[in-house]
Amino acid sequence: MPYGVRLLEVLLQAGKNVQLIYSQAAQIVAQQEMGLQLPASAAEAEAQLCERFQVSAPQLRVFGREEWFAPPASGNSVADAVVVCPASMGTVAAIANGLSENLIERAADVAIKERRPVIVVPRETPLSAIHLQNLLTLAQNGCTVLPPAAGFYTKPQSIDDMVDFVVARILDQLRIPHALVPKWGG
Repeated sequence: MPYGVRLLEVLLQAGKNVQLIYSQAAQIVAQQEMGLQLPASAAEAEAQLCERFQVSAPQLRVFGREEWFAPPASGNSVADAVVVCPASMGTVAAIANGLSENLIERAADVAIKERRPVIVVPRETPLSAIHLQNLLTLAQNGCTVLPPAAGFYTKPQSIDDMVDFVVARILDQLRIPHALVPKWGG
């Protein structure tokens, strides 16, 4: 969960508009890993996160998992990119098989069909053959599979440094300039 929260923070600091959707599992994991209590209500979550990151709507919009009329659900208002971070293997399987049982899956499905960038950051390890097949299916359909593997050539001094390394790789895929970690050879 630290990857997703840090990515959100950096995107907002860069002045990007973000449409956020999170699962019930994300609420549990955010509490467990970060002590962050995400409200079940999208409106309450939006207010809380806007205050935390000192931004306002429309820069940050939070949508509920069942908001089928939200912009991410439609191809005529598709986002520039979709990042699923972190992605459980259940979500990976659903996206790989074209299921759209919640707004996270639908947003990814729409982006794939509209040939927009989709970046999936798988959460689990080890990976079974089923997991690998689903990740391969995503890659074969144009998605970027970006495992959260820190590069130690940057000589990270903290967990935050390792999180920043992964977030930097996501930003690179989105072609968003950053100074989170030094470039190779730099």
